[in-house]
Amino acid sequence: MTVKAYAALLRGINVGGKKKVPMGELRPLLSGLGFGDVRTHLQSGNAVFTTAADDAGGEDALAARVSEAIEGHFGFAVDVLVRDGAYLKAVADACPFPASALEGKQLHVTYFSEPVDASRLDGLDRAAFLPEEFRLGDRALYLYTPDGLGRSKLGEVLSRPALFKGVIATSRNWNTVTKLVELTGEPDHG
Repeated sequence: MTVKAYAALLRGINVGGKKKVPMGELRPLLSGLGFGDVRTHLQSGNAVFTTAADDAGGEDALAARVSEAIEGHFGFAVDVLVRDGAYLKAVADACPFPASALEGKQLHVTYFSEPVDASRLDGLDRAAFLPEEFRLGDRALYLYTPDGLGRSKLGEVLSRPALFKGVIATSRNWNTVTKLVELTGEPDHG
């Protein structure tokens, strides 16, 4: 039986006192679903777990299980994306910006529930936001904000719900992106 590591990315929890999901309650909830090696990272909705790859039913099925369990336990719905470690590593490796030369707060990845057609972004005047930039990737958007996301005009525009209507989107700064790669990576047997 092959065991695979996954990250569950919860969207919009523990922000401004709304949709509170304490990580101390999330870990046993996920363990109760039969997942192993459950760990959480920060309070912003990052959980890592393992499960038998054959039993998983795919990332969307895992996300639905996690979302249903959260709603059943906490009483409110939360959008959840689940991605395996190989995907998370591929997204990090494909970063079009010089990540090693930047601070974690300057680089973000928005993960999408499905591929996003670049035509959704055709109306943006990219030059108007320079030096801020973005690039689309595999079900992901890379965002470079030299002054951080809190002051980013481009980040504000890209976070408008109408822009990615019908798609679940959740963002993580580069420190979290790399930590999730580490937490879902294959154990070193060397």
